[in-house]
Formats: sequence, structure tokens, C-alpha cells
Amino acid sequence: MDGYPRFDFDDVSPLDYRYYKGIRGVYDRARPYASESAHIRYQLKVEVALARALAKAGLCTAEVADEIAAACHEVTPEEVYLEELRTKHHVRALVNCVGRRVSEPARPWVHLLLTSSDVTDTAAALRLRDLTIEVLLPDLLDLARLLIDWARATAELPQVGRTHGQFAVPVTFGFTVAGYVHRLGNRIEAVERAAHCLKGKASGAVGAYNAHTLLGDRTTFSPEELEQAVLGELGIAPAAHATQIVPPEYAGDLAWAVTSCFSVLANIADDVRHLMRSEIGELGTAPDATEVGSSTMPHKTNPFRFEMVKSLWKSFAPRLVTTLLDQVSEHQRDLTNGASARFAVELFVAFSCATTVLTRALAAVRVNPARMRRHLDAAGEQVTTEALYVLLALSGHADAYDLVHAAVRRAQSSGEALSGVLRADDRLASSLGGLSDVLVHPESYTGLAAERTEYVCGLWERRLLGSDGMAARLARGNRPRAAEVTP
Repeated sequence: MDGYPRFDFDDVSPLDYRYYKGIRGVYDRARPYASESAHIRYQLKVEVALARALAKAGLCTAEVADEIAAACHEVTPEEVYLEELRTKHHVRALVNCVGRRVSEPARPWVHLLLTSSDVTDTAAALRLRDLTIEVLLPDLLDLARLLIDWARATAELPQVGRTHGQFAVPVTFGFTVAGYVHRLGNRIEAVERAAHCLKGKASGAVGAYNAHTLLGDRTTFSPEELEQAVLGELGIAPAAHATQIVPPEYAGDLAWAVTSCFSVLANIADDVRHLMRSEIGELGTAPDATEVGSSTMPHKTNPFRFEMVKSLWKSFAPRLVTTLLDQVSEHQRDLTNGASARFAVELFVAFSCATTVLTRALAAVRVNPARMRRHLDAAGEQVTTEALYVLLALSGHADAYDLVHAAVRRAQSSGEALSGVLRADDRLASSLGGLSDVLVHPESYTGLAAERTEYVCGLWERRLLGSDGMAARLARGNRPRAAEVTP
């Protein structure tokens, strides 16, 4: 089962009932990391790691560690939440649920030396890291692969350039797509870096290892070594300094990387849907037999998937502000992020939804070369004005720009062809002979668009998809271990 569709109309957030559960494949892939059930499983994993580290340090037996681990695998989210109704404290509720399942000799070692944020901050870092590495990055690589193939296939297809919504000079469509490839590749690497830089902690109530120092000669492990043993079980490094919480900038960097990548997705979606406008039509899709574009206009076929991507970005990019606000925590810690931080994972889920939708939508897009040529022809000689100005300047005309600018305005006001206005100017007539190719074949004025397209595609193919690229690293498992979130 792929979990699609999985409607639950008692949910409040559209992210849940319409996107997370409504887009094929997202729920089943993201749930092991993003759900509240997974959240609690990751917290229990930290408790297991603590027990294993205590045993390695000779503080408890391996049998006690096994007993605690078995208990952690039995705890359910439902019982933790029910216990929290009594304790009014989430982590103590979780610890109580574990403690009930172990013997009296094992119970003192449950949660020993840790504070709540050792558990919650480390678990949050682990699940965001794993969600990024196991779901977000593979999906982004699929999108990058599609764009690279698209750029190469259209590397020499002329298209009129547009700046400020107006005709500029010619490019190729592949060069346009290569711009997306480069921006996306850059952001994919930023997301990967930020995910691997996430940190955990097991240094106690204010981060100074106070409780650890009470162990005395019961172990040869120093407080720092004990923390490293706990986090080593989880495949995450400790922060060099922590208070009661892990410094929030690590998670903030990942949220920023994902948000800025989300912005690239939104830009791609926006450009594609504009090129699908009725009056442009340079891109399009085959109409689906059952798909409806309007409740009253039967002819409508809308680029709603691309609009969805932009709309999700508009909804969730502002969440980055909350992440920045959560950087401020008074003294060693306060709980003013207690509610806001619970929403942090939603940015990542929405991003996963948008990546999935955009990749599938782009795969269905078809290029219309005839419409591209029609618009290039409609732009006419105006797209040659830069070339005319530069070539005239190179021929020695000191006021070349002003001469061409004046000629353009005369042509626009009179309706004459620009070439005719230029030839009628005695100052320019002698220099126009070498400009005929540009005037007659403006589609050839694409600079190094095709060459740069291939360069950019080759660059990111190697870095992302090549034998030493990111996809190969992920396939080889050259990454932190995925957390065991299933009991």
C-alpha cells in the first residue's frame, strides 16, 4: 500500500489532509521521520543510546541496557500522551512509561544524567537529518536529473529572452533550464551540508555536565567521553558548547537551506506556468480526460500543480521567521519555543510535497518550438538592438547606443522597420553591411547559451549524479545511520 489517498477529515491542517496524506507517496515515505509517532520513537532512541553508553562506561550491565532498550521499543505514543496528562511534562511522562516496564535494578539508569532537552533536541536533530537524507535529497536529485535532461534536449532551441516581462535578446530554452539546474544544485548541496552539521547533546541540565561529575571513580569515562558515547550510538556529533539546549543555529541553518531551495522550486513553477499562458503557449501539457479546469468553463486546463508549488512556498517560507525567533532563549533556556518548535517539521513536509508535485508536473510538460519561434519572430528586429549597438561601437561610432536608441524610437512611432530607419541614417549606412546576419537571423544571436548549458549540466551531473556525486554517496550509505523508528 502506498497510503494514497489517506483522507482524515477530522484533521485541522490542510497540510495533513490535503497534501501530506493526499499526494501519492509522500505520507508513507515521510511518516517514519515526520509524524508525532516518529518524534516519540526518536526520543526513545536517545534513551536507548544512553543505556548503551552507560553500559560501555561500566556503570550498568549490558543486560540492564538490553532491558531498557526492550522497554523503549514497547512504549507507545498513546501511553506517553496519557501519562503527560498526569505529569504535565512530556519527557518525564516518556521516562515513566519506560520505567514501568523495567525491573527495579534497571530503573535508576533510565534517563540518568540527562535533561529533557538532551532528549528532545537530539531527537529533533536526528529526525530532521534522516528525513532530509532519506526523503528530501533523493527527491531533489530526481528533480535535478529531470531538469538536466530537459536542458540538454533543448540546449539549441531558440527562445526570446524576457526581462521585466518584456522581450530582451534571444537565449535558448535549454539555457533557461540550465539556470534552474545551477540554482537547484547549489541549494541541494546546501541542504546536504546543513543536515550533516546538525548536532546533539547529552551534557545535562545546563550543558556543564554537572550531574556527570557526580560519577566520580565509578567509570573511567570523562563527562565529555560519556556524552560522545551516547551520541556516537546515534551517529551525531555533540555541539562544542551547549546550555540546556543545543545551539539553535544548526537547525536554523537547515531550515534556511530548505526554505531557499523551496524558493528555487517556486521560481521554476512560476516561470513554467507563465510560459503555459494561453497567449504564450511555449510550454503545455496534454489534457487529462477526466481533469476539470473550471466548474463553469469546460474548456479550461489549468497549470494548478505549478500554482500549488508556489502557494505552498508562500504558506511555508514565512515559517523561517519563527525559526529565527526561536534562536532567542533566555539564559540557559526558556520554553518560549515550546509550542512554536513543534511546528518546525511542517516546513520539511510541505517542501517534500512541493518537490514531489513539481517533479511529476514537469515530467508531463511538452515544449512547443513553433510557439517559441513565433514569439521570436514577433519580437522582430528589436531583439537585435544590443548587437547593433555593440557592433556599431566596435566600428568606431562614439554615440552608438544613442544612435540605435533613437532609431528604435523612430521605428516604433512610425511603424517602419528598424533596418529601414537605420539605413536611412547617413551616419550609419556605411557600417550596416556587416550587420545583415544579425538583422535577418536574430535566432542566431544566442551567444554561448548552448555551450554554457552543456557546461552547467555536466558540472551538476558530476556533483550530484556522477560516480563520486551525492547520489552515489547516498546509495553507498556514506551518511549518518538512519534512526530505527520502528519498534
